[in-house]
Amino acid sequence: MKKFGLIGFPLSHSFSQKYFTQKFEQLGLADHQYNLYPIEEAKMLLDIINNDHDLVGINVTIPHKIAVMPLLDTLDDVAKGVGAVNVIKITRNEFGKVVLTGSNSDVVGFRESLRPLLKPSHKKALILGTGGASKAVEYALNELGITYKFVSRTAAQNNYTYEQLSGELMKEYSVIINCSPLGTYPNIDACPTIPYEFLTSNHLLYDLVYNPEETLFMKKGKEKGAIVKNGLEMLHLQAERSWEIWNK
Repeated sequence: MKKFGLIGFPLSHSFSQKYFTQKFEQLGLADHQYNLYPIEEAKMLLDIINNDHDLVGINVTIPHKIAVMPLLDTLDDVAKGVGAVNVIKITRNEFGKVVLTGSNSDVVGFRESLRPLLKPSHKKALILGTGGASKAVEYALNELGITYKFVSRTAAQNNYTYEQLSGELMKEYSVIINCSPLGTYPNIDACPTIPYEFLTSNHLLYDLVYNPEETLFMKKGKEKGAIVKNGLEMLHLQAERSWEIWNK
């Protein structure tokens, strides 16, 4: 039996479990299983691994993408560059020693789902939120040659606060990426507090949230003629990259 799984908290619903269970069925991999591990503290992962020798791969979601890093034996170059991990490969040598390797598949997922939407005018981006997901977005924007600023509720170096987002800034930064959980089901009436009145058809709004399919953030963008996209394709792409990492 080969087992995979997802750690995070809470895990009330999981795209990953459904996705990989269907994948295993399609590939005829009856000896493969994907489980959920809702753990409040990242360090609890080590008990899960030590108690199940069939476990070979783990996905990591909120709030453990950064906290899990000190538990790992090594990081690949992308995970090092991002500073957050969402994929762990578990290997055991002939003596039973466990080696944990951290990777980040969010970068590929975000970059390749954003790339087809970009126009020559999309040179600057605002990243809403500063959590683990925003780090992968930052890394991908660097790869794409798009400059960016973070937006958060508190002032910090290289950050704007939401109150600082003027019409002039909104015109300058035509790509806006929501990396916060605002608008996620069941809180579908919430959205980031940006000045939507300054959006135009030149803007691209990307929401990492995928449930609901169209968030309030996206709806407000569409009303102003902006291009909008949710995070579902990113999830599919990062899941496939996770599968590649576990099997290489």
